[in-house]
Amino acid sequence: MKALLVAGVDEAGRGPLAGPVYAAAVILDPARPIEGLDDSKKLSAKTRERLAASIRSQALAWAVAASSVVEIDSLNILQASLLAMRRAVEALRPQPDAIEVDGLFCPMVAMPAQAIVRGDSSVAAIAAASILAKTARDAELLRLAAIYPQYGLDRHKGYPTAVHLAALKKHGVAIIHRRSFAPVRRLLEGNTS
Repeated sequence: MKALLVAGVDEAGRGPLAGPVYAAAVILDPARPIEGLDDSKKLSAKTRERLAASIRSQALAWAVAASSVVEIDSLNILQASLLAMRRAVEALRPQPDAIEVDGLFCPMVAMPAQAIVRGDSSVAAIAAASILAKTARDAELLRLAAIYPQYGLDRHKGYPTAVHLAALKKHGVAIIHRRSFAPVRRLLEGNTS
């Protein structure tokens, strides 16, 4: 009997005011373990990049997907995150027999799915997915920072820091901003307090 293929799934970028939300799905190879996997938020950027390269070269399968700012604003951030997760899972080759997802909610997929609270700290494949999602999103925010330097995205990755909020007030809302998020919505409504 063949071993079941279980993919770990996680997202990155639910909280920021700018940019897409990313998700990744990873099926690890038990014959090629990767040392140091952990919740991406607990790792330095340099360590995340090193581990991401190891995951891409050693995993049985991996995929990264995103949901756009337009999708986030039309669906809401939770549904957009689940959509990105579903896209990542559906892109895996081979397809997993089951998935384990960080958090409370699972995307609608064709295989059994289990949500695991703090799974990115306790399940290696979910930790690997968190690292791929985070590094992919950070790379996209650096790309956007070059196009929209006035917002300082390279420093805060779109999160609602004091620097980002001040830049939004000074320069206005760009196409990269999530209009459904309260700080952006208030600016668009002319409420700058």
